[in-house]
Amino acid sequence: MNSREKQLEAMDRLLTIMDELREGCPWDRKQTMQSLRHLTIEEVYELGDAILDHDTEEIKKELGDVLLHIVFYSKIGSETGDFDMADVAHAICDKLVARHPHIYGDVQVRDEADVKKNWEKIKLGEGKKSVLEGVPRSLPALVKASRIQDKVAGVGFDWEQPSQVWEKLQEELQEFREEVEAGERDKMEAEFGDVLFSMINYARFLNIDPENALERTNKKFIKRFQYLERKAAENMKSLGEMSLDEMDVFWEEAKKLP
Repeated sequence: MNSREKQLEAMDRLLTIMDELREGCPWDRKQTMQSLRHLTIEEVYELGDAILDHDTEEIKKELGDVLLHIVFYSKIGSETGDFDMADVAHAICDKLVARHPHIYGDVQVRDEADVKKNWEKIKLGEGKKSVLEGVPRSLPALVKASRIQDKVAGVGFDWEQPSQVWEKLQEELQEFREEVEAGERDKMEAEFGDVLFSMINYARFLNIDPENALERTNKKFIKRFQYLERKAAENMKSLGEMSLDEMDVFWEEAKKLP
């Protein structure tokens, strides 16, 4: 049996198991698209964690969880007569073919940038009124800012040089500082948002994923702070009983950890 046959056999097994669970398991039978939604979001975040950790075994497991949810939604869709797994697969296949005319048609492209521009033009041709319609409303703000900037850059609305974005960031920082000195909280928040948006834009020009960058810092901080907690416990103290100078000694030690 070749690799493709094994993959198809595995998918058939999963579809069969889903049919059996939907029929025989009280929990699975009770689920709706609405009840699964928050679970699906959680599974995608867990996949994201595994990817950040470079844990291929965990990535495999989490991909399985995400795939199960896709099959689950498709099963529910088949029960209402709206769509099934075949419809889902064909829909994405048709979209990929239509949006890759440089592969399945006679369009010529020079590089990745051309591909992205064509992608956005094709989407507008499909009836979308704005290139930003494809940005989910419920995305976390940091990720949403990245996607917004990617989308508009895809149709040419972008800075030409990273230095221009850096200058814009400096401008936004100065405006934020002025509002902080003025002490008007609403304006401070607005200018802080502009600073973050500009920083995310600058990161894009440097090919840095801001979400990944911030999560790396989160993980680093957690690791160092938990080291501080352990050291405090070893010295029979709570953090509340320690001075900042005492805590700083352990914090500096934590910074030397691999």
